[in-house]
Amino acid sequence: MDVLSDAVTAMRTGRPHSSRTRWNAPWGVRFAPFAGAGFHVVLQGSCWVFPQRAEPVRLGVGDVALLPHGTSHGLADGPATPLREAADPGSLQPAPPPDGVPAATVLLCGAYLLDQDRRHPLLAELPEVVHLSSRVGAHPELRAVIELLGAELDRPREGSAAVVPALLDTLLLYTLRAWHDEQNVGGRPSQGWPAALHDPAVGAALRAIHQNPGRAWTVQSLAAVAGLSRSPFARRFTALVGSPPLAYLTWWRMTTAAGLLRADDRPVQRVAEQVGYVSEFAFAKAFKRAYGTSPGRYRRQENTATRAP
Repeated sequence: MDVLSDAVTAMRTGRPHSSRTRWNAPWGVRFAPFAGAGFHVVLQGSCWVFPQRAEPVRLGVGDVALLPHGTSHGLADGPATPLREAADPGSLQPAPPPDGVPAATVLLCGAYLLDQDRRHPLLAELPEVVHLSSRVGAHPELRAVIELLGAELDRPREGSAAVVPALLDTLLLYTLRAWHDEQNVGGRPSQGWPAALHDPAVGAALRAIHQNPGRAWTVQSLAAVAGLSRSPFARRFTALVGSPPLAYLTWWRMTTAAGLLRADDRPVQRVAEQVGYVSEFAFAKAFKRAYGTSPGRYRRQENTATRAP
């Protein structure tokens, strides 16, 4: 997979969920922090998002707000409306408007379950609110997904149980892609992951690491993939990604290994080999340094947590 897809997949801990909600003013809710990312899409009317630390954001028809860090936030029809508590962004269940009275605001709201303790830096550096404003001709693929998702939630049919989670995954990826594209407006971004993904040399090295984390990479061999000499490549990679090439390689190997351990019961030695370790002992030592526990104990803990009611 590519870097963006890998970043989301590595953090996933469960299926996303969503609902289509209708509101008549005045209305306001506050969401508690949760282990994931929430989103709100305005289908009709308008509303306000009140982040914990950032300035309030007004959302109009077609606007998307992604809360990528699972922080507490409010949602209301206006800046002065009191907020009541809600469990999570997918739990909004307001009373329907009276017969014959159109809803003032219609929203798509939902949540993705993500492991915030092992956030990929691509997602960790996102702002508290990723706001994509609706503009004529902007992000047509994202708009198409929103329309499809809204239709499935409005009129569930056979297959909706499979279609909706797939559309939610697509919505998240298109939202992240659109945000990164917007950072590139007016020229290549100068720093951070938007710059790393758009940089031909660093982007090539990142894709090589993600496509084959088990290869015996060195700074020199990654520099060759990037088309640069060793020192300039190492400096550019570190400046844009936030860590040296081999440090990022180790981080991704351990993240990949954790996913493999959660996925099935393949032997630890096989997991070690898939992420580039000939010695199971060396792998176990690196894994414990990253996760604070052995690979076997990590697998047992994760399996127990999955089976818990």
